[in-house]
Amino acid sequence: MITEFTFNLENKNPPNSAKYANLARNLEGVMKMIRIFNPMKWRWEAQKQVKITVNSDTATKTCRITIKGRDSDIKIVKEEFDSFLRWLQDCAVIRHPNAGVPPRILGPQMRKDCRDIEERICHITDSKRTLVDLYNGVKGSKATRETRMEVVAWIAICKFDCRLEGGFVRDWVVGNHESKPNKNPTSWLEYTTNKKGQQIPAIVKQVVPADLDCHLPTHAYFDVEKFQDELYKFDIKCDVVRENWRYIILVDKDTSTGPFTMDLIEPHVALTHDRIDFDVNNLSLEKDFTRDLAMRVNIQQKPYSIELEQIVDNIKNKRFQVLRPIDTQVQERITKMTAIRGWTQSGQPFNVIPEPPPKYYSLLIPLPSSTTLYQGVAQEMRQISGSLQIVSIEQVKNPYLEEAYEAMKKIISKQCT
Repeated sequence: MITEFTFNLENKNPPNSAKYANLARNLEGVMKMIRIFNPMKWRWEAQKQVKITVNSDTATKTCRITIKGRDSDIKIVKEEFDSFLRWLQDCAVIRHPNAGVPPRILGPQMRKDCRDIEERICHITDSKRTLVDLYNGVKGSKATRETRMEVVAWIAICKFDCRLEGGFVRDWVVGNHESKPNKNPTSWLEYTTNKKGQQIPAIVKQVVPADLDCHLPTHAYFDVEKFQDELYKFDIKCDVVRENWRYIILVDKDTSTGPFTMDLIEPHVALTHDRIDFDVNNLSLEKDFTRDLAMRVNIQQKPYSIELEQIVDNIKNKRFQVLRPIDTQVQERITKMTAIRGWTQSGQPFNVIPEPPPKYYSLLIPLPSSTTLYQGVAQEMRQISGSLQIVSIEQVKNPYLEEAYEAMKKIISKQCT
């Protein structure tokens, strides 16, 4: 039976709280780009004949959602929107699809020593790559797990307009790092059970590179069955799992070169991924930029001043810098990089918060209580008064104050010389 269900993306946080202000600001931004939900709408209509309508509701300053379909499907769609709202609430500044730093070539001084990096970028981003060349990457005498991953990434980027980010760009494309714990590929794969009881595949932490992380395009429907068909043309087999915020694709489960996984994230979810954990995880690749690297989040501006060449140098030397408060999850990632993969943590952690939208002068971002920064501030405050009750600790992001601070540092520096 076909029914219709309407609801709003509601801000249920306590008024006058930082969380309320943060979600209200982010919902205001989403209202201005409701096209971001188009891939999700196209997917539901193509796969389940469910019609989703998203409208900006200026009266309530939020989005009004109407779902038309079977009750069971409506429930799942609602769960997807609920999941999105939770991500949006924890997001400091929504990440516009075209944000970040556009792709560019490395500077001349570094580039002369990085021709191998450009070659690997070309393998993944050159839409004119021939079928013979692609076939050799999959089944040629020199084919490896990594060249097969390159071909799968090429299909995603050049056939489906995806953007490749994350660990594969870091470990393989730039670093040329690869590591396997043993010669038994079946032991490289593990499964976890999610809240819905689905078995989610993952590659063990000792395997490098582990997976492919892709963001789906905003302008086109990603047909996962057509993607599978493209893989099958090269006799590449895969299993697909759909969670309420991503596709997980397990590739080459039974091949001798070994399995790998692929995450495909829709644009409305990518919108909430505003923070990065490490500088070396900030690179991405795009179609037909055959020698270029892009940055997901702009960390070139002061006070961070982290340039593309510095990131590449860190990757080549297996160093990384932490760019967000260290909580339990970030600490797990640090341990994986240092204790398991042999990287070195460099410098003091930066807390990179994207700049607020032009309409706002500043942001207040609640600091999670599990972070070392929160615990350090709380400990110092309790030394003042043992009976002190901490309701919240919030970070201030004010670009104008930061510019004034940097200017004062220069003035003082000149006066002291």
